[in-house]
Amino acid sequence: MSTVSTSTGPAPAHVRSARSLAALTLVAAIIVILASVHAGIGARPVAPATLFRAVFAYDSHNFEHQILVKLRLARLAATLLVGVSLGIAGLLLQSLLRNPLGEPHILGLNAGASFAVVLSSSLPFLAEGIGRPLIGALGAGALFALVIAIASAGRSGLTMLKVTFCGIALSALASSLTSAILILDEETLQEMRLWLAGDLAGIGYGPIAGALLPCLLGAGLAFLIAPRLNALALGDAAATGLGVPVRSTRLVGLSATALLCGAAVSVAGPIGFIGLIVPNAARWLAGGDLRFALPLSALCGAALLLAADIAARMVASPQELATGIMTAAVGAPVFIFAVSRYLR
Repeated sequence: MSTVSTSTGPAPAHVRSARSLAALTLVAAIIVILASVHAGIGARPVAPATLFRAVFAYDSHNFEHQILVKLRLARLAATLLVGVSLGIAGLLLQSLLRNPLGEPHILGLNAGASFAVVLSSSLPFLAEGIGRPLIGALGAGALFALVIAIASAGRSGLTMLKVTFCGIALSALASSLTSAILILDEETLQEMRLWLAGDLAGIGYGPIAGALLPCLLGAGLAFLIAPRLNALALGDAAATGLGVPVRSTRLVGLSATALLCGAAVSVAGPIGFIGLIVPNAARWLAGGDLRFALPLSALCGAALLLAADIAARMVASPQELATGIMTAAVGAPVFIFAVSRYLR
């Protein structure tokens, strides 16, 4: 009796492309729906038709239009920018380090950015505009460089668990130093108390405009190296054999990650776990092709943060929770599950 092979190997390129395009379209549609809900909820609910008119036929004398454009659309724009930034940053970290536990909040980038922003808050000429996200990027890059340096020490060199645990330890140290600064500076404490919890409430267009250029620059660098990420996933030796400049690719990728984290933290504070959950979903949707997973990570990050911010505003209504609380409530169990899997 003859047997029929059931092994399926990797899907052809055109199948992966069609699957990724379908996934991008689906996630984009979900974002549109979530954005409509996000802008509509609040102390005074607004119908989608009113939102549409406020965007495309703004009337400065209409009170609902003013609320939507000046307050709710600013919060929506901030949510999208932060979600996109953290989604791309998470995929870059996991791909460049080949570490499924890699995430900006876990590996110290968010804590480094937060410490740098709080430390520089007494310098008014750096407090606004593009200065704040760039300072956050420098803080994120500096602390992550320290994480890599310490995790690389010893005979075993850089390993997944060493870099993860070093990131957690140095994040705790940076957070303690940030708390110490705020305790000694009551004025800064009042200003940044909610920001440090990862809060999207009350954000104006100024911080968004300041963070936009670093976000676009980081995303541009990420897409520039996207074709090399699949080769890098095969290992340094294989990537070098395929002509990929491994060291410069990592340097560009980690610079992009620092810019994205600096932009996100400068707007909303240290929101965690978006970069842990999103890349795994994006890789699955893209069929493992990191070139397609990158834009999917951006969209999935935006969708997940929109959902988290909606939940933060509705769970304890009429009070609001910080958005970072909602992402931690979902992300922390996912992280514990992932660690338990890899420690077996």
